[in-house]
Amino acid sequence: MAKQSGQSETALSRREVVKTAGALAAVGAVGTDWSALAGTSLAAPRVVGANDRIRIGLIGPGGQGTAHLRNLVAMIKDKQINAEIVAISEIYEPRKARAKALTGAQIYHDYRKMLAEAKLDACWITTPEHWHAQMALDAMDAGCDLYVEKPLTRYLDEANKLYKKAKEKKAVIQMGAQACSDEIWHRAHEVIAAGEIGRPVWSQTSYCRNSKGGEWNYGIDAGASPDNLDWKAWLGPAPKIPFNKDRYFRWRKYWDYSSGITSDLFPHRISPLFIAMGLDYPTRVVCTGGIYVQYDREVPDTTHLVADFDRGHTMVVAGSTCNEYGLNDMIRGNKMNMLLGANITLQPERTWADDVEGRSISVAPRREDLRKMERNFLDCVRSRQKPYCHIDLAHKVMVTIALSEISYRENRVVGFDGEKMKMVRGATPTPSPPKV
Repeated sequence: MAKQSGQSETALSRREVVKTAGALAAVGAVGTDWSALAGTSLAAPRVVGANDRIRIGLIGPGGQGTAHLRNLVAMIKDKQINAEIVAISEIYEPRKARAKALTGAQIYHDYRKMLAEAKLDACWITTPEHWHAQMALDAMDAGCDLYVEKPLTRYLDEANKLYKKAKEKKAVIQMGAQACSDEIWHRAHEVIAAGEIGRPVWSQTSYCRNSKGGEWNYGIDAGASPDNLDWKAWLGPAPKIPFNKDRYFRWRKYWDYSSGITSDLFPHRISPLFIAMGLDYPTRVVCTGGIYVQYDREVPDTTHLVADFDRGHTMVVAGSTCNEYGLNDMIRGNKMNMLLGANITLQPERTWADDVEGRSISVAPRREDLRKMERNFLDCVRSRQKPYCHIDLAHKVMVTIALSEISYRENRVVGFDGEKMKMVRGATPTPSPPKV
């Protein structure tokens, strides 16, 4: 396991194996001659006409990937979307067979070959987190718009590269944080922007679960082996270790592929708060916690994130996989509190009760609708508009998540310089907001 304190940013963000092996090793891991695919670097997203079918590919039809495929197949059948699933890439033979039976699409072992041959308009990336960045970069070079499951990338430097590439390519990116589609957050933004709650001083949210068997202890296929699972390709840019079923099927428990609660669960809660408050990059982040109950993992089962922002706001996020009693969604202003439940409730602070009036705002039910996110993405592939969880939002959320992991593992306060796109170590004070 990698050292957890005193690491350089590069060491934590990319691992020793990436520094020594380089990008070409990742190409070799899946057995592709990159020189044969070099022409894809010249591609740009194709303009899809109103009547054109969007050509879809997907990399990684595991649990979430298969959920996307089932939705897409159903929406195509019901003529809710004008699209076709033309290609899927997977390195585990049983999942190849399942994806083929579900979609009828062409199945590729090597995702780079799929990108080079399939002439895709849009690509879903639903792999473990440690592959998100390289696959996204390659897909954009092949001219694809992207639906990338959360988190955007595994590490901070990868997120910066992906963000830069997306801007250069003018690619449409949707990160899979479904709550971003719920009306409540967009209405909350309108209320806050209008100044109704005063200055939003701090917000709170949480993602808490509990299970006797331990979070992410998914079932393990008895028949999985190096004979039907390309372990070298699956590891890719991660450290090279012998075949390990627990790491393949339960990868979210291990630092090499995930940061657990912060990368799997927190994006669902942090992303909509960014929408509600229109936040920029965090200036200071600290993350605490530990493994208190579930000792079969490397990532913490309890973690708390506190992030400061340059307009004078603090976000508090609690997470647990061994206690399900979390914090209610709430944004606290100096004049009124905003409670975000089934509806939006504005509750005056006692000292401002004679000056402001509380009220309740009805909104559509909170559903975290996956199909709505998928349709929104495909609509934006045509219109070139920003989807619900667009690249600017996704990058800010990813920076917050990445800083929280670094803070936890290095036991220090860290920040971010949004102009230089660079992490800052140490407890740099958050600048005071302008007077209003």
